Amino acid sequence: MESFEESDPGINALKSSGKSPFADCPTSIKGVLLVDRRVLLVKNSRDEWELPGGRIDEGEDHAETLSREFAEELSIDVTMSTHIDSYLFEVIPGRHVFIVTYGCTLAGEFRPAISHEHTEHCLWPVEWLSELKLPEGYRHSIEKWANTI
Repeated sequence: MESFEESDPGINALKSSGKSPFADCPTSIKGVLLVDRRVLLVKNSRDEWELPGGRIDEGEDHAETLSREFAEELSIDVTMSTHIDSYLFEVIPGRHVFIVTYGCTLAGEFRPAISHEHTEHCLWPVEWLSELKLPEGYRHSIEKWANTI
């Protein structure tokens, strides 16, 4: 996992352009939402837990992407907070995605309803993340956010 700091010129360009600094790699914006020291996760079709979020639609900034993705995937409203991390993730062998993670805060009631994009959701204690099938980059972002708030 190659990590990039927010002060990197590439990250600042990414934020303004919505494009990945890796030309062949799509960018996915992910959010870390903690509710009572538990992180909100969704399970994907590869039977892995992941952070809610997704690709940027044309004309969106990262905050709009996160807001839309949380609404679509879980029917909840969030507000984007601080940039946590950015890194290249190999989803399956030979297929990479540039991941950008942000801390999020709940902007309404917490009544998640899972969409067709995932099979289930959970609120998982941060200190038990090692028990889940969760990619290392997501774990790092969750722990980093949990240690800052």
